[in-house]
Order: sequence, then C-alpha cells, then structure tokens
Amino acid sequence: MRLAPGESYDAPAVLFAWSDAGLDGLADRFHRRMRTRRGRRSPQPLVLNTWEAVYFDHDMDRLGELVDRAARIGVERIVLDDGWFVGRRSDRAGLGDWQVDPTVWPEGLEPFVTRVREAGMQFGLWFEPEMVNLDSHVARERPEWLLAPSDGVGASFRNQYVLDIANPDAYAYLVDAISQLVERYDIDYIKWDHNRELHEAVARDAGGDRPGVRRQTLALYAMLDELHRRHPALEIESCASGGGRIDLGVLDRTERVWTSDCNDPVERQGIQRWSELLVPPELLGSHVGAPRAHTTHRTTDLSFRLVTTAFAAPGIEWDITECSEEELDRLAAWAEYVTSRRDLLHGGVRVHADLPDAQTLLHGTVAQDGSAALFAWVRLETSGGPQAARVPFPGLDRDRAYVVRVPDALGAAAIHGDEPAWIAQARGPEGFRVPGAVLAAAGLTLPVLQPASGMVLELSAVD
Repeated sequence: MRLAPGESYDAPAVLFAWSDAGLDGLADRFHRRMRTRRGRRSPQPLVLNTWEAVYFDHDMDRLGELVDRAARIGVERIVLDDGWFVGRRSDRAGLGDWQVDPTVWPEGLEPFVTRVREAGMQFGLWFEPEMVNLDSHVARERPEWLLAPSDGVGASFRNQYVLDIANPDAYAYLVDAISQLVERYDIDYIKWDHNRELHEAVARDAGGDRPGVRRQTLALYAMLDELHRRHPALEIESCASGGGRIDLGVLDRTERVWTSDCNDPVERQGIQRWSELLVPPELLGSHVGAPRAHTTHRTTDLSFRLVTTAFAAPGIEWDITECSEEELDRLAAWAEYVTSRRDLLHGGVRVHADLPDAQTLLHGTVAQDGSAALFAWVRLETSGGPQAARVPFPGLDRDRAYVVRVPDALGAAAIHGDEPAWIAQARGPEGFRVPGAVLAAAGLTLPVLQPASGMVLELSAVD
C-alpha cells in the first residue's frame, strides 16, 4: 500500500475465538456468529447441479429429462453449469462472453427455465466472471482488461486468464451482463466460479505496473454487494477452484460455498470435517456424485454417499437419467429425510468424538436444547488394531434419556461380522432407550463397518 498525505488504510478484520470445549466449542462460536450475521431467509434448498451429469453437452432433451427426474426425487433448485454461453463447447474458448449461445440455445434459456419453474424448482446459473479465455470476444476486443504485466500475459491455467475487475470498464461490463441475465430469467442463484489463482496479479497503471491483489479483492466484494443491491432475492455461491476462497470476507457476501470439486465421500468426510471448523454446515455444498468419483475414480456404495452429504448443504451432481428405479427411489427417500430435518442439521451444534483410530469417525449435530441429535458413524479405511469398542456420544444432555433409532432412509451400512444386539432394537418402531449419562460417558458398542461405509443414528430425548 502506498498512502498519500491524508489517506488511510483499513486492514481486514481478524477474529480470535476461545473455548473450553475444544475444537467443537470454537467451531460453534464461529457458526453462531455466521448465523447471526447472515441469517437465511429460507431453508437451504436441495440442489441438482448439471456439471457432472452433462458437462458441456447442453442438449435440451437430456437436460429436460434431468429436470423431470429431479422433480420426482424432491430437488428444489436446478443449477445449469458451464457451457451455456457464446462459444463455450470446451474450456478453451468463450470465457468472458456472458451472452447465451444461440447455436446451442436458439430460443435462449427460456425453454429450460420454464421447464424448471413448471416443475416447482428454483433456477440457478453458472458464471466465472473474473476469468477470460484469450479465445473470446472480450479478450480480443479489450486486451487492456487483463490482469497481467504490461510486457504481456504469462502462462495460462486451465486455458484462462484473469480480468482486472478493478478496471471500471471491465467492472461495469460484468455487472451489467450478469444483471441482464438475472432479470431476463429471474435467476434465483448464481454459482460463482474462479478456477485459477492470481499468479501475475499486477494492474497496468500509467505510472507503472502495480500489485493488484488487494484492489481485485475489493472490486470483487463491491461487485457481489452491487449484485445483491440490484437483486435482493439473488443468492450467490462461492465456487472458487472447487473449494478455494472460503474466508470471512466471502462468507459475508455469499449464501453458500462449494466445499470441493471432489465428491468422493471418503475424501469428503475429512474435507467437511475441517471446513466446518469455520463454516456452518448449511453453507457447505456437498453433492451425491456418481458411484465412481470423477476425481479419484474410487467406487463407493450409494448409502455412504448419502450419509456423507446429509451433514452439509446437500445436493446431487450425477447423471440421474442413468439411475435405476431403485436408485431414484433411494434418492427420493434420502431427499425427504434430509429436508424434513433441516432445522436440526442446519441449526444445531456440530460435535465430533475423539477417537484413537483415525479411520473411524463419529460426528453429529445436536439440537441447541439437546432434545434431538443425528450422528454419523463412519469408517474410511481398514484399521490396524482392534475395532470393537464403546464410543461415547459428545454434546448430549446427561440428565435426559434418549431413544436411539437407525433410520432406513439412507440405506444399510456394510457391517463386518455380527452387529451389536442393541442395533436390532434400534431398527424397530420403539427404538433403543439409553440414559444420556451412559451415552455421554460410557457410550455404545458400535458395529464394525467395512471401509468406505457409514450409518446414521437418530436420537430423540424422552422424559
């Protein structure tokens, strides 16, 4: 920063938290602050994103079938991802030209949006406003808008470069282009991507190149604020590089973040665990992907994918036109289960058991008044030592009793060997009653799960 006489500089805010309840206590303080600071007007919708279903293949018949099946399952919001704008048939061209491609959508997006609306769902659209392909009208016509040294641009990343959105003309172009589309299609939601870092973040000034990261960041904040001012009902998701740029500045201006491009549930368990140290679960997008994850190529059971997504902001990123009737029915049962328990999952206290085995996890959400809880019992990989032991349940009211149930809406876990006797009773209509003091201090003997498997335990307090 260079300050002229009379100028001042406001540094970013820094938050410090203290708790006598470990990391869960610290996380709860951040969650309470975020929920108070940016409370939601309505529950976080269940999303279907089209990216891993169709990628750049925007065929109306195929997308229409996705919409119909999504509505049958209980999806509440459809997000049309990358590939809808001029020249965008791959990631090599088109970025920056935020106009609907007439060769792909000759009638505009109206037919698709109408189908989404008639099915009773909200409509969202993907943008990557801060980025540009050199093979685009914007880059060819306004090369001075690039955030790059005067001597020329360096290497690309994912075939793209960065726009200097602190440039007033570039800023105005983006705000107007996005606003026109929001107004035309009454867009409910923007997925705001940012698929590269600012490797050469220098602004081209008359007095010489200057560092541009801070002014780029402030321009981003101003752009998000302006779009919210123009469109008060609009929600925006930060999707920077599939999990980047999740910080307090962005969280003050967005309604959801995309936690990671990796939908592999084994990876996601750890990703969500540490992301939620700062971010409340209702802001952490987590989608049920295909059986074979497109990032790791690991194949996992549907039940484990459903369990993993249930404890964040759930959605689907899977070509459900290829699902069997049984898979669709299971998705519908999961959707009904998670949406009917949103008040708990998205308003409770997140807790995590301290376990000696790094491959097993017991984490859950406990109602603020201790009246109910949902826990996930998870095994990531094979463990070296003995696996059967009592596991205490954190966060419960020791002075109450709880009925423990094993719901079947998320499918059966893969169990190794015989399961504890109490599980059969917990699967029954009466459930398994246990004093809260026993659950909190001694715990229960939980079943030994196969790797990449998980189950949900539902607890209800009784007098």
